[in-house]
Amino acid sequence: MPRSEGRDDGMSFEGAVPDVYERYLVPLLFRPYAEELARRLALRRPRDVIETAAGTGALTRELAAVLAQDASVTATDLSGAMLDRARAVPLARPVRWVEADAMALPFPDGSCDAVVCQFGYMFFPDRPRAFGEALRVLRPGGVLLLSVWDDIAANDFPAMAEAAVGGLFPGDPPDFLSRVPYGYHDPAAIARDVADGGFTSAPRIETLAARSRADSPEDAATALCGGTPLRDEIEARGTHTLDEAIRTAAAAIATRFGTGPVEGALSALVVTVTR
Repeated sequence: MPRSEGRDDGMSFEGAVPDVYERYLVPLLFRPYAEELARRLALRRPRDVIETAAGTGALTRELAAVLAQDASVTATDLSGAMLDRARAVPLARPVRWVEADAMALPFPDGSCDAVVCQFGYMFFPDRPRAFGEALRVLRPGGVLLLSVWDDIAANDFPAMAEAAVGGLFPGDPPDFLSRVPYGYHDPAAIARDVADGGFTSAPRIETLAARSRADSPEDAATALCGGTPLRDEIEARGTHTLDEAIRTAAAAIATRFGTGPVEGALSALVVTVTR
């Protein structure tokens, strides 16, 4: 999840967000799908892989661990702060880190066998352009593999956190989660954007369920309220603090799932399209 891949909406993944994101959000939401995307890509045995919207490297680490040893991995994100956090984690092999916009990749035409993106396309303001850039850098027969979140209602902790925080601001509830990361889940819209980006083959779009786990409701609430731009929306309103929002979300999660380690539903769409 990038800082602002070509975005002009003011959302930020800077400041304290990268550390909170890596510590809490990656294990809560991203790790199961990172493992699955890396597994699927490894079966194709690509030689050169470009990852877009790499964030703090959740998927990058899995790619480094499971791809063939002679495969190269280039991980990109628009946010230097997120990439700096990613670089701080040891990897199983060298990875090339590049600060780059997914809608204007600084790579030659036909320079890779695979483009992979975990939970990034929801943030791109011009998704067909991002699909077009993936198409451009792929070699014939190459694959674009990506994940986007399903509807927020199918994802327990994000849905509960947004609803609980919204109760603090009844006149202007923060809706970043449902609006952006959980707002791009219509298969028809995705297929249309893929085609508008220039792909001639239809995408395969699968719904993939997983489980979300945290050591406590507080950890889950911290991840969602403090490790995403929901934090910016909470702080911008000024009537309740971030700590209050986290406590409120944690209490809602604890009411349903208990006060110890918690586990809830996850659902995402996995999209595969070949050049």
